[in-house]
Order: sequence, then structure tokens, then C-alpha cells
Amino acid sequence: METTRTPEAIFEDFINGRLGKGEWTHEAHLITCHQALQTRSPAETLDFLREAIQTHNCGIGIENSATSGYHETLTRFYVTAVSEAMAAGATELDAVLEAPSCGREAPLVYWTRDVLFSSEARLGWVEPDVAETPWPIVAT
Repeated sequence: METTRTPEAIFEDFINGRLGKGEWTHEAHLITCHQALQTRSPAETLDFLREAIQTHNCGIGIENSATSGYHETLTRFYVTAVSEAMAAGATELDAVLEAPSCGREAPLVYWTRDVLFSSEARLGWVEPDVAETPWPIVAT
């Protein structure tokens, strides 16, 4: 019988290098962000995730480069989106996972695919080229 892991267990597996490559999904990214925001400010969460995601990627064989691995613009967007969803009352994880602003395609409301998936956007912050986000993006 398969058991579903709790968000806390997924977060612990992530920070301890036990979350497998196939488990490192969009939902797992949102879970780790939500869990980190429980005890950190958005700016502290961004700093934490910058390092933690890159370390995790290395541990599961994902190279952090201009074309793969850690993505600064997406990380900043989703830390802000999850934080804003929580501030708007979506404190439970299920509500965050269902928030339109946290969906997999949500950033494409603000960036073209070419800009969002460019090396520049992966390696550093790139301003939206389609529309402004409804909230200021977290920065550190």
C-alpha cells in the first residue's frame, strides 16, 4: 500500500538530498517554497532556495548552467507568487497549489517563452516583457 508523504517529509527529503530526480516536480518546488516560507521571509526564502535548489540539483545529477538547472527568474517569481497567495489567505498548501498564480504556466502571462527560458533569465533576474506582475517581485 502506497503512502503519500507529507509536505514536511518532502521538504526534509529535499534539504537532506533524498528527493529523487523524478520527484523534483513543479509541485515539489511549490511545496519546498511553501515550507520555507513558514519560518522565513520571502527574501530569506529566496536566499535559502537559491542555494538549496542548486545543491539539490547537483546531488541528483542536474547541472546548474546557462541552459539547465537552477532558474533565477522563475525562482523569484514563484517565491513571490507563493508568498502573495499565502498573504491573500491561501495558507493551506492545497490552496497554494491551486492558486492560478502558482500554476506551471503562470509566468507565461508576464514573459514570452523566449525571454523566460533564455540563459539571461536562468542566470539572473529578467524583467517581464509581456505584462507587469500584480505584485513586486521579491529581491535580495
